[in-house]
Amino acid sequence: MTSDRYCYEPIGEIRTPFGTPEGMPIQPAGEESARGTVVVDPAYAAGLADLDGFSHCILLYHFHAGDGDYSLRPTPFLDEAERGLFATRAPSRPNPIGLSVVAVESVDGRELAVSGIDVVDGTPLVDIKPFVPQFDVPADTAAGWVDETDAGVASTTADDRFR
Repeated sequence: MTSDRYCYEPIGEIRTPFGTPEGMPIQPAGEESARGTVVVDPAYAAGLADLDGFSHCILLYHFHAGDGDYSLRPTPFLDEAERGLFATRAPSRPNPIGLSVVAVESVDGRELAVSGIDVVDGTPLVDIKPFVPQFDVPADTAAGWVDETDAGVASTTADDRFR
């Protein structure tokens, strides 16, 4: 490990109907109809070119709505048992970086309209990447403890446990 610090500047902001984490979908698949707008800073608008040819993209963002505390053994939304942090999608993390795969609805200037959003309004955007099934979906997968739970992502919303 090095002692280097890495700093990222937001490239835009994610606008959604969710003012707080409580009650919002816990994953994009939880509410595919939830719509949002990604607004990139003017300096990055040209980078949205050709993204409208993809059905989905990956948003990387900074979890700004938390208090900075995290547990290495959180109880995730889909379970009642504590799990290792890195085996969960808990938003409270050592580096508060979020990732969501969302559907691309349209691109207009510096605005990207998306659906399936699970992000708090005003979230700082760090990067956008196209979702490419040939790159991003391995042939053989397993979802660990999630495969064993009966909880459905579509019926589960966020609460205050990670604030």
